[in-house]
Amino acid sequence: MMKKILFLLALSILIIGAKNSCSKQEKKQNPSSLFIIKVGDKWGYINNEGKIMINPQFDEADEFNDGLALVRVGDKWGYINNEGEMIINPQFDEAGYFKDGLARIKVGRKYGYINKEGEMIINPQFYRAGDFHDGLASVLVGRKWGYINNKGKMIINPQFYGVEDFNEGLALVKVGRKWKFINKEGKIVINTQFDMADDFNEGLARVLVGGKWGYINKEGKMIINPQFNWAENFNEGLALVKVGRKEKFINKEGKIVINSHFDMAIDFNDGLALVLVRGKYGYINKEGEMIINPQFDSARYFYEGLARVKVGHKWGYINKKGEMIINPQFDEAEDFNNGLALVVVGGKYGYINKEGKYVYENDIK
Repeated sequence: MMKKILFLLALSILIIGAKNSCSKQEKKQNPSSLFIIKVGDKWGYINNEGKIMINPQFDEADEFNDGLALVRVGDKWGYINNEGEMIINPQFDEAGYFKDGLARIKVGRKYGYINKEGEMIINPQFYRAGDFHDGLASVLVGRKWGYINNKGKMIINPQFYGVEDFNEGLALVKVGRKWKFINKEGKIVINTQFDMADDFNEGLARVLVGGKWGYINKEGKMIINPQFNWAENFNEGLALVKVGRKEKFINKEGKIVINSHFDMAIDFNDGLALVLVRGKYGYINKEGEMIINPQFDSARYFYEGLARVKVGHKWGYINKKGEMIINPQFDEAEDFNNGLALVVVGGKYGYINKEGKYVYENDIK
């Protein structure tokens, strides 16, 4: 799955990345120490000191992943290394990140897969296809979905009306109007009739039965009975559920462990969860204690020890004590990633370090 990166939010900068779509979006941090810049109408890369390492020369560029970055030259996509060398020449109409050693590419109207040397491992032949996960990728043949291995061999014959990626050894598939779980041999191992279901996460999966959400284990046993108006996946041992109009957190026994009456809450990340109380955002810990009082007009998760928060119409950054480390001054701001954060003020964008100092700044054009 290609992640779409909003480089300069709500402004006249392009959306970075190939325009592939999928059912789920993943939040990932950039593993590279190179950062995308746009100068005029060309894209390049700087290091975390603001030095240009790869001159702006591409018509579009994406972040580095597993040592390579996607770039567009004209209307074709290829891959460069972190020295700016074109490792795989631009030749694809669409291209994605490498997963399990292979990347999904599109030539004309059909999808295939290449390795990191640019060799066509699985020829373009599918009108729709997914990324590899756990050694298998979903492909559409006719009107039915099946799964291939990394040699292109059909391991699970096309027979499903809808599919999800394999996760924790199982995959969701749609049989008729119901969702079931299969193993890597294609055998249905959880045959209960769910109206909706989601992937397994931390050993449990949320399922919808008769308008209510509950949770099953990998044997298909209902561990937490359907009783919630809404439910999220388990994350850091807790899951966010909706009881009536209020959101609460439960443990894996189904017990409500945080019962405070929030107007809204967001999953735990790095030990803290965002909550909305009377129109303001704050943060709680896993005991339900308000660690950072609700005071922000908007807020996000903590990354690398800092979280972006909005006061009035401006964004700044706080630490886990709630102290304002970088004062609200930005029109738009992104999370810190390898020590830098992308910010926008007026007609300029740039990258700042954790002291709030610019290492790179340029005009928006």
